[in-house]
Amino acid sequence: MFKLTSLNLNGIRSATTKGVEAWIDQLQPDCICVQEVKAQAADVAGKFESLAGLTGHFHFAEKKGYSGVGVYSRHEPSDVVVGFDGGEFDAEGRYVELRFDSLQHKRSIISCYFPSGSSGPERQEAKFRFLAAMSPHLAALRAERDFVLCGDVNIAHQQADLKNWRGNQKNSGFLPEERAWMTEITTQGGLVDVYRRLQPHTTDACYTWWSNRGQAYANNVGWRLDYHLATPAFAEKARTESIYKAQKFSDHAPITIAYQGLL
Repeated sequence: MFKLTSLNLNGIRSATTKGVEAWIDQLQPDCICVQEVKAQAADVAGKFESLAGLTGHFHFAEKKGYSGVGVYSRHEPSDVVVGFDGGEFDAEGRYVELRFDSLQHKRSIISCYFPSGSSGPERQEAKFRFLAAMSPHLAALRAERDFVLCGDVNIAHQQADLKNWRGNQKNSGFLPEERAWMTEITTQGGLVDVYRRLQPHTTDACYTWWSNRGQAYANNVGWRLDYHLATPAFAEKARTESIYKAQKFSDHAPITIAYQGLL
């Protein structure tokens, strides 16, 4: 089995002080995709190039203490692709793709951090631009290889994916346009929401993010924002899923899916 984990760290330095490396060592995943590294290359050098025996590959944001993604892998990739749009969002450090190619197969594991629009209209417009750019990128990628995109998508797709869906219909993360994008990408776009393939009916148990305000975590007032989005051939290999909540490494919980023979 190939264990693949996704976790928004909300800062790699913060998460490591909260025991994330010891947890990774215990879990023994083959690969962990991380988002919101909130560090630069100089911060990672000599400290976080590897975690629990896994080797890291990163896309850092130009802005210090902001965004950034990585993939820690037990397996050596044949290539690493950093960025996807060559402009606005590559500057924000939101996409890194590890390719594992052979004569028989072309396969990729991607860590991606979608923008949040919650801070105001300008960032919401940026989020819409990101979604508009990501759709054709994923379509082109799907035409040439199998892949699984892991990451903080910052969208709760269905009513079952957040606690207070009625009160959040006009809020970023549950806007009709965002949810329509998720529907499009998982229908005409041909990708599979792997967690929902394995757990089509869960509600309260599916959440991966909780606001730091009030008692959201204690009361499980959460959202499902973290996904594995896979091509059908990869999605069919998924066997088990787990969302780890016994410890808090950040405001997100890690989601791990075990795949049969992913690479």
